[in-house]
Amino acid sequence: MLLGEKTKAIEISQLIKRGELTVKEVVDFFLKRIKEIDTKVNAFITILDEEKIYDQVKIVQEKINLGESYSRLAGIPIAIKDNIVTKGIKTTCASKILYNFIPPYDATVITRIKQAGLIIVGKTNLDEFAMGSSTENSAFFPTKNPWDISRVPGGSSGGSATAVASWQVPLALGSDTGGSIRQPASFCGIVGLCPTYGRVSRFGLVAFASSLDRIGPMTIFTEDCAELLNIIAGYDPKDSTCSPAPKEDYLAYVTEMFSKLSYGDKNLPKKIGIPREFFTDDVDKRIKELILKKVNELSKSFPFDVQEVSLPTAKYSIPIYYIIAPAEASSNLSRYDGVKYGFSDFHSSIWDLYTKTRGHGFGDEVKRRIFIGTFVLSSGYYDAYYLKAQKAITLLKREFDQVFKKVDFIVCPVAPELPFRLGEKAGDPIKMYLSDILTVPSSLAGLPAISVPIGFISDDGKELPVGIQIIGKPFCEGDILTLAKCFEEISNCASKTPKL
Repeated sequence: MLLGEKTKAIEISQLIKRGELTVKEVVDFFLKRIKEIDTKVNAFITILDEEKIYDQVKIVQEKINLGESYSRLAGIPIAIKDNIVTKGIKTTCASKILYNFIPPYDATVITRIKQAGLIIVGKTNLDEFAMGSSTENSAFFPTKNPWDISRVPGGSSGGSATAVASWQVPLALGSDTGGSIRQPASFCGIVGLCPTYGRVSRFGLVAFASSLDRIGPMTIFTEDCAELLNIIAGYDPKDSTCSPAPKEDYLAYVTEMFSKLSYGDKNLPKKIGIPREFFTDDVDKRIKELILKKVNELSKSFPFDVQEVSLPTAKYSIPIYYIIAPAEASSNLSRYDGVKYGFSDFHSSIWDLYTKTRGHGFGDEVKRRIFIGTFVLSSGYYDAYYLKAQKAITLLKREFDQVFKKVDFIVCPVAPELPFRLGEKAGDPIKMYLSDILTVPSSLAGLPAISVPIGFISDDGKELPVGIQIIGKPFCEGDILTLAKCFEEISNCASKTPKL
């Protein structure tokens, strides 16, 4: 097996366990890739010292040699979005206000990753505090799309998406509030899963909007995504919003269900809904045509029935989201006052401390959302905006419930456009916000959703990837991963690598 070719991480791990590869050989290869490639795309904020990386390698290799039980991804390098806290490793949230913050503890997902034998190699770039759709709002530098470095990789998990797509690491973790895993996954041509709210612990995820934030896996292949979800999912008493609902072995489930579908088993979830509100004229015609073509191919290759459905409230999702998310952000970011968190500059009064810390520490987009959130929560406007938005979420959830009585999946585009150019939307926040118009509805409803690459569209001489979004019923990650595997099989584009 050549590591230079995109290969399933679970297969690389099997080779390690059989003694055909060592953990060091695998890590050496990917560290070399990072050194060669990352200067071109800026995926990483922090790359760990090699001494820290090889300390992990030694521990994992010794346990594998002793035959100790590990996950099916043991020995595989992984990148972590820089808003997930890591003990002893800088966690900046791509913000000046946390430019040198070193957490004293690990997030629950990090603890589970270490227990599973994965090797953390670095922390990836993002829009500051995960607020953005392009990874241009980082306080340090913008990340570039590996398929065309003049374009954005999406956001806010653009660093993780770029690191995986450019084969600097086979696996990464991202976070998704309104589409921040799925949109960059689509723009970069990888698999990105936003689990059901409560399926994965948020303990140790730096909060943006607490009722929406979720951690999820970003990978090249669907099976790797399923196994990484196996590792990070499950109840956590440290997170009061984490569900005690039992999880399944997602990789085993996908393997079994895909096999049955391949043989035409008709006793499986097989009804796909196409929401008319997600295929309007606002969506690039080429994207709509590609998605409908692939859905048609799918129905011919596997026993899936397709029908049109409707989600009328979905068209209000962006205004709903940009009331709820900034409101929660204004509350969560109030802790950055220069006393509890954030750097302290010279000050003559408490007011001076606050204004200097936040004025110098926060970027424009973060300030904008704090202003919006504080306004909608203020006396006289709470009922008119925030309360009304909460009621609209209830209506949206009811519509999803009704649709899921008729179908098992909802399939639609991830983004209304191809990756746009760096700086193209920097001066128009509304245009930037509309990038998430197709991912926000399922986020507001707390539903699981995945982006899986289905093909490429040529634009200005560049072949740019396109992802398809699959939305499922609550806690049915196994089902949407299975359908993603089906799309992966008919599309056959996961193994392609951008030329850098």
